[in-house]
Amino acid sequence: MLETSPRTHLLEQKNYRYSLQDVAEPNLYRDIYDYETVPKVTFNHRRVPMNMPEEIWISDTSFRDGQQSVDPYTVDQIVDLYKLMSRLGGPYGIIRQTEFFIYSQKDREAVARCKDLGLKFPEITTWIRATKDDFKLVKDLGIRETGILVSCSDYHIFKKMHLTRKQAMDKYLETVALAFEADVMPRCHLEDITRADFYGFVVPFINELTRMSQDAGIPIRIRACDTMGYGVPYPEVALPRSVPGIIYGLQHYSDVESEYLEWHGHNDFYKAVANATTAWLYGASAVNCSLLGIGERTGNIPLEAMVFEYASMRGSLDGMDPTVITEIADYFAREIGYKIPPMTPFVGRNFNVTRAGIHADGLLKDEEIYNIFNTKKLLNRPASVMISKTSGLAGIAYWINDNYRLSGEEAISKQDPLVVELKAWIDAQYDAGRQAALSNNELETQIEKLSGGRLRRL
Repeated sequence: MLETSPRTHLLEQKNYRYSLQDVAEPNLYRDIYDYETVPKVTFNHRRVPMNMPEEIWISDTSFRDGQQSVDPYTVDQIVDLYKLMSRLGGPYGIIRQTEFFIYSQKDREAVARCKDLGLKFPEITTWIRATKDDFKLVKDLGIRETGILVSCSDYHIFKKMHLTRKQAMDKYLETVALAFEADVMPRCHLEDITRADFYGFVVPFINELTRMSQDAGIPIRIRACDTMGYGVPYPEVALPRSVPGIIYGLQHYSDVESEYLEWHGHNDFYKAVANATTAWLYGASAVNCSLLGIGERTGNIPLEAMVFEYASMRGSLDGMDPTVITEIADYFAREIGYKIPPMTPFVGRNFNVTRAGIHADGLLKDEEIYNIFNTKKLLNRPASVMISKTSGLAGIAYWINDNYRLSGEEAISKQDPLVVELKAWIDAQYDAGRQAALSNNELETQIEKLSGGRLRRL
């Protein structure tokens, strides 16, 4: 049968309707994932078209997936971070949604307090166990949308749940029916999609979801979850690892519209950001992230990274305020006690600090030579250099004020006794034969001693 596609406006064959393949043995893709060697990337040389949606946005999982890998946030911390996230996302809601647990009284208090702020964005959604009582709780809290776990690989269906594909599908469809019964929009988290039988289970399952959604008159959001970080962004890669192939297939064979298609990735193979951008390029409107990338194992897609990916793709920040990223990083360090690796892009202490002497010389002449963009304007973080044997009193005073965020009356001058004593200590280090620049930790330790504790290590 031929139909005119509403996306491409071309006549397309629509006779591809995949049925569930209820196999007796799990398909574990042992030629790709044999567990004893590095997972393989295979190519089939099939290209799919880019299909960037008219609107793209960011969703957040900091209070769900992110909170599973650190000490639980307090209610006050969740409220503070929610407010910061709203400021970062701007008036147009580029950070569109964030999801919460609602298992405990503390979880529900955090939801209530964030709702009471009256902020339009990010919209509060939830993630629940698939029970009738939990759906009722979501409805009673006035939440429009909730996430539901629907694991889709045979690793989960056969090895964890001990079900057949047909049994798993029936179980999931019953759960979604409960959501519709409660008049709640379900967001189906297709866990482990990069190890799933795409045409044997994923597509037939989503086609059933689509049919149920149409009957209920309630939309369904599909979250494609690269749970183990196996996804790859390259063109012509074969399923199940192809991010372009997954997004194209969900749209072309299951008719999932861009606004209801979301990508959730992990960073096990350093591809989280590239995969997320690829999902945007090939048709997903939303990419699901967490603040600072905090999440299971190697973490989720860093939300702050996708702020800049968005600006790179769209040519505009569209109202987002990236200076809030620095406030968020400071909050994690100061209020939560989270140690951000110093080399982390955008938020690490050394992200726009140069160490090499020749680089420092160029930076001081014109920061554009060695700084990625105007970090003072966009992140409220001026470019900086490390202290070395050529740093004079003024340079040391500048470093202290910059490092400790001292300004106005708090700022110290080059005549300050602390600066004079620190320079003498630095000179002694290099007189003894040192060549490398001094690290932040070395300087802060010495400053804490010389200042009598007035300035402590960050």
